[in-house]
Amino acid sequence: MRLIGIVLIVLGVLALAYGGIQYTSREKVVDLGPLQVTATKKKNIPLPPIAGGIALVTGIVLVVADRKKS
Repeated sequence: MRLIGIVLIVLGVLALAYGGIQYTSREKVVDLGPLQVTATKKKNIPLPPIAGGIALVTGIVLVVADRKKS
């Protein structure tokens, strides 16, 4: 339970710090026989700050609950 709490704390802090996940994709723009033109596009998956906050608080609660159990 303590390990899950620590993982949630780390994920919550990262979600709050970065605000989303960015990745790059390659797409074909032109395909004329042997001639191919591709473009790279950056895409973003936004993460709401409330999700990071919930993960952070849940992780802290799990770590504290595990300490009181021991």
